[in-house]
Amino acid sequence: MPSWSEILTDVDLYSNPGIELDKKRTEYMDKIHAISGRNIIAYYSGWLKKHDAPHVSIDDQDKNAFMTAIHRLDKTKGLDLILHTPGGDIAATESIVTYLKSIFKGDIRAIIPQISMSAGTMMAMSCKEIIMGEQSSLGPIDPQMGGVACQAVIDEFNKAVNDVATNPASLGLWQAIISKYHPTFLTACKNAINWSEKLAEQWLKEVNPAIDVQKVKDVFLNHKNSYSHSRHLSKKDCKDAGLNIVDLEANPELQDAVLSLHHCYMILFDKFPISKIVENNIGGRYMQNYAIR
Repeated sequence: MPSWSEILTDVDLYSNPGIELDKKRTEYMDKIHAISGRNIIAYYSGWLKKHDAPHVSIDDQDKNAFMTAIHRLDKTKGLDLILHTPGGDIAATESIVTYLKSIFKGDIRAIIPQISMSAGTMMAMSCKEIIMGEQSSLGPIDPQMGGVACQAVIDEFNKAVNDVATNPASLGLWQAIISKYHPTFLTACKNAINWSEKLAEQWLKEVNPAIDVQKVKDVFLNHKNSYSHSRHLSKKDCKDAGLNIVDLEANPELQDAVLSLHHCYMILFDKFPISKIVENNIGGRYMQNYAIR
């Protein structure tokens, strides 16, 4: 497996590095397909390089990207979905997962080369297997509102109620804090939590009816246990929670191809103003560019 620096050095030898990167991604995508015998779709976000670029998160526009990537694939061969994303909109995620599961009859495996967080973790949970390496991470799926954890908002409000009940003098302090919430904010937070919990439970049971859903929720949905929405949960954490995790290291040939492909995408985001790319193993591709400021 060539390292990041080796691929970068090789690409920089050419006058058009973009074309060379295309060739290398195709090469490693072909290797993954040859090993698995399955359809391959890579869903990659460039948020690590340009977090404020448009469409780095999962959104409704991604449905068009997946429609492009699925076109002309042999749907009977199942799908290996390579994920690298910070997460995003839960409604868009639900729509995409429903679409993919319908097209491939639930025969979907997730491959996590590095990070698939939040709604990206929920996408992985909807798959029958999640292939992870020692460097791979999933993340908590507790929903956020404006960058604030919904569960933290609910916990803070409940604390305010209890504090005021036991110490009425604290009312002024809590009024200053709670008054910053806009109308219906608490209800929206509760609904988002219930929505995430319902989807997670549904998808987990679809792929493994015997799974201990509560154990998974305690790790991925309980803000009191995860502490932060940005927490990285390792392969071991995911196994211990009861997810159906397959070791990427168990197949060294697949590991080499997946990580080499991952390096190619990271170099692509580093060199070009691209915020997201979704592509398959037969040349179908959707790419989101952004303006350089």
